[in-house]
Amino acid sequence: MNWKRMLTTISGSVDQELLLRIEYLVTENRILKNQIKGRLQLTDPERIRLAEIGQRLGMKALEEVGTDKRPVPLSRQFRSPR
Repeated sequence: MNWKRMLTTISGSVDQELLLRIEYLVTENRILKNQIKGRLQLTDPERIRLAEIGQRLGMKALEEVGTDKRPVPLSRQFRSPR
């Protein structure tokens, strides 16, 4: 087996494991949010952290994985001034 094929095989298996971990965490997050009565209260540092990650993730992907019904206002609220 040459090194390119070996690298492709290894990276493919790592990608599959990461996808499974993400799927697990998204599902767990949705289950836990369904068990909470009322709205989830976030601190400002928590909002900032989510906004930073959400900005790197992009709006389309954020809408697919995010369970927050208002991802746009969250990201706009903590956008750095231009």
